[in-house]
Amino acid sequence: MKDKLRVGIIGCGGIANGKHMPSLSKVKEVEMVAFCDIIEERAKKAASEYGVDGAKVYTDYKELLDDKTIDVVHVCTPNRSHSFITVDALEAGKHVMCEKPMAKTSEEAKKMVEAAKRTGKKLSIGYQNRFRPDSQYLNKVCRRGDLGEVYFAKAHAIRRRAVPTWGVFLNEYEQGGGPLIDIGTHALDLTLWMMDNYKPRMVVGTTYRKLADNENAANAWGPWDPKKFTVEDSAFGFVVMENGATIVLESSWAINSLQIGEAMTTLCGTKGGADMWDGLRINGEEFGKLYTLKPSLDASGVDFYEGESENPSEKEARTWINSILNDTEPVVKPEQAFVVTQILEGIYESAKTGQPVYFK
Repeated sequence: MKDKLRVGIIGCGGIANGKHMPSLSKVKEVEMVAFCDIIEERAKKAASEYGVDGAKVYTDYKELLDDKTIDVVHVCTPNRSHSFITVDALEAGKHVMCEKPMAKTSEEAKKMVEAAKRTGKKLSIGYQNRFRPDSQYLNKVCRRGDLGEVYFAKAHAIRRRAVPTWGVFLNEYEQGGGPLIDIGTHALDLTLWMMDNYKPRMVVGTTYRKLADNENAANAWGPWDPKKFTVEDSAFGFVVMENGATIVLESSWAINSLQIGEAMTTLCGTKGGADMWDGLRINGEEFGKLYTLKPSLDASGVDFYEGESENPSEKEARTWINSILNDTEPVVKPEQAFVVTQILEGIYESAKTGQPVYFK
């Protein structure tokens, strides 16, 4: 077994700097040896901040993949290029962590799953919210069967006014969509993971552009440019699973609602329920009485927690690297991420056609 894994970063923009590279730098079994970005200065900056001495810099990802000493690649590019870069990296003999969502379409996502099986290399997708303390606790509760059969759930990804105005978030060609594919994907992944149900039967979806054309709008990151806002501002889905379970998915970057929260789930089962609206709350009935349990997780916030020695992104990175070193399955399996992409694509398709989308 190798003592250190040599990692290459493809895409040195916001998500690489905000999540991947800082998290990998905390994993002692990792050396970041190569950095690629279409803007060379970004790759050089990343190499100087996170790379080993002599780290290589590239503007063509295929040149990075030609380096046979690289063991692992992190794909941190816009959604449009996730699939073909990941497939090329797997074919080049690299294990791949690809940032969420898996791909713009289920066809592209399927190619990634097939490439991982064909090459025998590990593939995982960056759903770091699974590694939050509340998510980990709730998943154990679900696996133990405390909630019984979860037959109704909600996946929440609602912001009142927090449209990302940097990068290519507003660009439909690069991203494939707006809040649904950006933050709705996290909420749906969490919900399916808790339910351990990856067999959708049909979906009905709606998308809206109701606030996107507002000039000088109030926004957490400053007003957006309506001319560049080529995606939806809100999207909603009604999903029916093969076993009859129902999931309602709500996602928005800008909506007139005071009930906000993202990467959250509500679960209703035959024995109990759970939600994340006031910390993690688990509810049920015992001895003829109703109860609500609020486990103390010594944490605050949604994405990142205080009082924790390791934030979710760091735990994701360490767990991912350990899965390679110990030859175990990644926590986020590509087959699971494929179903997330399948459902998101179904919502977009249903919104366009006005018809339900049925899965084979």
